[in-house]
Amino acid sequence: MTAADNVKTSAGPTDQSARLMRLATYASVSVAAILISAKLIAWSLTGSVAMLSTLVDSLLDGLASIVTLVAVRHALTPADREHRFGHGKAEALAAMAQSAFVAGSAVIVLFEAGSRLFKPQPIAATDIGVIVMVGSIVLTLALVLFQHYVVKRSNSLAIAADTLHYKSDLLINIAVIAALILTPMLDAPFIDPLTGAFVALYLMFGAWRILRSALDMLMDRELPEQDRQRIREIAGRHKDVCSIHDLRTRRSGSDVFIQLHLELDGDMTLMDAHLISDQVELEISEAFSGAEVLIHQDPEGYEEYHPAIP
Repeated sequence: MTAADNVKTSAGPTDQSARLMRLATYASVSVAAILISAKLIAWSLTGSVAMLSTLVDSLLDGLASIVTLVAVRHALTPADREHRFGHGKAEALAAMAQSAFVAGSAVIVLFEAGSRLFKPQPIAATDIGVIVMVGSIVLTLALVLFQHYVVKRSNSLAIAADTLHYKSDLLINIAVIAALILTPMLDAPFIDPLTGAFVALYLMFGAWRILRSALDMLMDRELPEQDRQRIREIAGRHKDVCSIHDLRTRRSGSDVFIQLHLELDGDMTLMDAHLISDQVELEISEAFSGAEVLIHQDPEGYEEYHPAIP
């Protein structure tokens, strides 16, 4: 029996998951457009560098959300003759673009914060700024909750990266409100640029996390060890499976790919080996929804060369 006989065709995300992913990208772009408009008006009235930092962040979020929208649409395209494993890695490319956007916005804000720290400027119309930021928090929180719901059901890296943007925005908006209130209250103009610098450093940290996740996917990093151990347990609990080896896993967008070798009784019939492999494949597929599982059968104790991979 060839390993190809046991390939489970990956259906990728379900229709419901795909619909949620698309809806999440539309919601993200819409929220970004609203926040950019509101913060642009607030910054023009207040002159706050902290407000500028969150405006720049929203501008970059808007660009990143558009990239995410395009990438998710491409990632959801079914596998074709030229892309047998689907288009899921488009999500990783989008996440890399997002990390670049976030890092760029952080650098811009750091330069502006440094300039204002040595040349402080007064902040005006703080009431308007606070109202805009409170509205931003409410809108952003609603989006984050919805995106979190979508990520739980789709495992989308691109939307998870977009969610990280907006989660950081919640902290940023709270910090900006604090700067708008405390700066005039304490007559301490340095609070505003320091808040902007803090926001910029936080953005850089978030950009690194996004980039690392994207690189893991592009470089076919193994699934977490707890997932790999779960696969071993599922395969090993079948009474006719003697052992498993050469387990390899990777993720591409919402799709998971799993391959392993089962050691079975060498005197077993081909049909029995096939049925056992089908049962193990089904159990793994149920545990990892939408996974493509590839199983190869080996006679127990058969000496076979495998690369030295743990």
